[in-house]
Amino acid sequence: MTTLTDRIRAAILGGDFVPNQRLVEADVCEQFGATRAAVRETLKELAGEGLVEILRNKGARVRAISKAEAVEITEVRMVLEGLSAAKAAERVTPGQADQLRAIVAEMREAVGGNDLDRYSELNAALHAKVREIADHRTSASIIERLGAQVVRHKFRLARQPGRAALSLPQHELIVAAILAGDPEAAQTAMQQHLRSVAKTLEAATD
Repeated sequence: MTTLTDRIRAAILGGDFVPNQRLVEADVCEQFGATRAAVRETLKELAGEGLVEILRNKGARVRAISKAEAVEITEVRMVLEGLSAAKAAERVTPGQADQLRAIVAEMREAVGGNDLDRYSELNAALHAKVREIADHRTSASIIERLGAQVVRHKFRLARQPGRAALSLPQHELIVAAILAGDPEAAQTAMQQHLRSVAKTLEAATD
């Protein structure tokens, strides 16, 4: 069942609400058919996730994530997703290995067809699959929360010319190490990939 928090989160991540936009309780209640109490509670939850900020005497607004903060978040993800990749290499089953191979094959097709939107979806799907295989709930919940905060930066990054072709071999290395059951290599490959993401973010214009 989709909760009010899920629906408002999706609206923020989907761009229906933009950074720094005020979230007027009455308007949100009307848009989502919810009570003020429910909206207030949801905005507090989303503030805890870093998607909303609640300002004293001014209500709530969508939190804008600066480029510098996006780089810091990516550096933290580098550590946590490295751990996740290492755990995945230790725990991957033959069926999960096939799923990883299938995602990478689709990523190659997307790069070949210059389908950047599809590549971006598959990129997210691959990282999610690695977290699922790792079965490390604490790191997964933190990674997902941090990833949601920088979704707009990730979208802009994915659309940079040549970025998909650069990131594809990085993902291939991550998957190869997981399939080989090599935790150290998987961790290193994931960290190198996210280090590249952080550097590209840093170099991007605001």
